Amino acid sequence: MSTDTDGEFDFGGSAIERKRLYGKVFLGLCVSAAMVGIVALIALLADVIYESWGWLTWEFLTYPPSQVADHFVPENYGDLDTGPAGMYPAIVGSIYLIVLTAIFTLFLGVGAAIYLEEYAPDTRLTRFIEANITNLAGVPSIVYGLLGLAMFVRALQTGASLIAGALTLTLLILPIVIVSSQESLRAVPDSMRQASYGTGATKWQTIRNVVLPEAVPGIMTGIILSLSRAIGETAPILMVGAAVSMFTPPDLTSPTGAFSAMPMMIFEWASQPDAAFQHIAAAGIVVLLTILLLMNAAAVLIRNKYDRRA
Repeated sequence: MSTDTDGEFDFGGSAIERKRLYGKVFLGLCVSAAMVGIVALIALLADVIYESWGWLTWEFLTYPPSQVADHFVPENYGDLDTGPAGMYPAIVGSIYLIVLTAIFTLFLGVGAAIYLEEYAPDTRLTRFIEANITNLAGVPSIVYGLLGLAMFVRALQTGASLIAGALTLTLLILPIVIVSSQESLRAVPDSMRQASYGTGATKWQTIRNVVLPEAVPGIMTGIILSLSRAIGETAPILMVGAAVSMFTPPDLTSPTGAFSAMPMMIFEWASQPDAAFQHIAAAGIVVLLTILLLMNAAAVLIRNKYDRRA
């Protein structure tokens, strides 16, 4: 406390004003940092949409790719003699790949999370396993690609197949799914478990009828967002030998057959020197982004539908 020139007391008014100024400066820095990312994202999206304008047609979604760069023009889409430029086999391959990945991830990831959170004793070994699972979530995707190549393609003799790609992507997102599922299970109030036990329910009945229904929104959101990451990964499926270009979609009844995926085809098109390939790669990016946005929207809808608090 001090006195001003008029002899009146100043109860730290200047210090308060200085702290408010610091707060405004910090807020301005945060907004500026956010705007840098937002502006960069908008610029990238605008450039991709501009490059793909006129090239993203129905034929692009329903025809296989062309082998000749001169065929990558919109006028040739309807010319069956020259062959249109499309990515239908890659779209189907990505859908099949992500479906198999979702099946493996659902059982392995959620099952591991339930065991670690509900059944495993609180020992050093359990804490060691959980710490390593958390660390594995930050491992680069190329490492999982090398692991999939050594484990599935060579050791299990699956070859460059759809099942090898799905298992490799499962390894990639499994730590993320386990951690997010554990957090969802941990968020269920313990009082609900005790109330279920008080009615005579067993541990499994409590988990099945009380814990899992409450944790479903968080679990499903984590799985779908993880699958959104997996569908855009190139390095893991590149290491297991995904085809750069296929002219027929993979057969889901034969998971040991060859496959292609949208990231692989986009990567191949973007690496070509011909300018037409850049346009067609941009069209492929728009398709991939659309699928990612739809998957994220599905995660939001599932969370809102099963969230009882809403």
